[in-house]
Amino acid sequence: MEKYALISTICAALVLAFIFGFAARKLKLSPIVGYLLAGVAVGPYTPGFVGDAGLAMQLAEIGVILLMFGVGMKFSLEDLWAVKGVAAPGALVQMATATALGYGVGHLMGMSAAESLMLGFSLSVASTVVLLRALEDRHILKSENGRISVGWLVIEDIAIVLAIVLLPTLVAVAQGGTLAPSHVASALGMTLVKIGIFVALMLIVGARVFPWLIVQVAHTKSRELLSLGTIALALGVAYAAYAFFDASFALGAFLAGVMLNGTKFTHKVAEDSQPLRDTFAVLFFVSVGMLFNPMTLIEQPLGVLAVVAIIILGKGLAALAITSLFKLPLKSGLLVAVALAQIGEFSFVLAGMGRDLDVMSEATYNLILGGALISITLNPFLFSLADRYTAEKAPPAEAAA
Repeated sequence: MEKYALISTICAALVLAFIFGFAARKLKLSPIVGYLLAGVAVGPYTPGFVGDAGLAMQLAEIGVILLMFGVGMKFSLEDLWAVKGVAAPGALVQMATATALGYGVGHLMGMSAAESLMLGFSLSVASTVVLLRALEDRHILKSENGRISVGWLVIEDIAIVLAIVLLPTLVAVAQGGTLAPSHVASALGMTLVKIGIFVALMLIVGARVFPWLIVQVAHTKSRELLSLGTIALALGVAYAAYAFFDASFALGAFLAGVMLNGTKFTHKVAEDSQPLRDTFAVLFFVSVGMLFNPMTLIEQPLGVLAVVAIIILGKGLAALAITSLFKLPLKSGLLVAVALAQIGEFSFVLAGMGRDLDVMSEATYNLILGGALISITLNPFLFSLADRYTAEKAPPAEAAA
């Protein structure tokens, strides 16, 4: 059956995701809970069929690409520029807070400086899929709060790309290496230059070529070619960003979508790709469940609790502090805080790097996975609590409206 690993993994993942997701919905829970449990069921730590987690994560990455491409088509550069004042400092402060808290928890648990640093980094970035799915489900993606959250997400994405580049150097320093500051500055500078070149190419070339290309394909009056051209554009630009400019797949796909914003075929392109984006988003949640060892909840309950507290309380309070500093309404601050109070795909990338660099144990890796699974599961409930709290605090006239 090994030669059919891809087919069997997709079949098992989607069928069980449907069954568990339907059951979760009937129990008044988010379908996401069911998707995560479906992943645990086909993972290597439970009896029965075992899917290929590596293949599942690659399929999930395609989902991130398509999702970010679709979001890019709904946002203009003006929308993102308008929220840079709060999104940029907010993302950096929140990431620094989570990293510091994670480092402290790691130190208290007896981890080395390098492993503590890796733990903190891994808890500092939110999941693209979870955040965008939550905003789309609530129909607030284009609202002011939605723009702030997406802008925040883009800044986090860029910061994490830089962190991934610098991580080997930082780990070497944490382990007592003697690397000169010039090496760190050189690595950071080169990455910034590459990302700058990529963004410039997108603004100068992509903004002209991509809309023209989509219009030419649309004039063939072939729905298949238009859908194929759209997916090829999203995946092609995402891969080019990763392969040639050291950027992330998500950032490349997002900018490709932004370049198509405002064309007369934008709505049709977004609508046609929606089913595919939904399917791959489900595979993302299943892949998270597949990586998690449930025994971690029994063997390290305090460690899991500490990680979840950092993700939800630490990151949430940091976001609330920044939004309050910029005098945003409490409802806006709570929404942004809740939307970002989870971790996902980039956390797994960073944790995986930790294992590759031999600075992170399997136990710590599972702590991060446990934190991801629990925070993703709790996210819909946190949204409900935030809605209820702001409704109770609203003035009578506002509540009536």
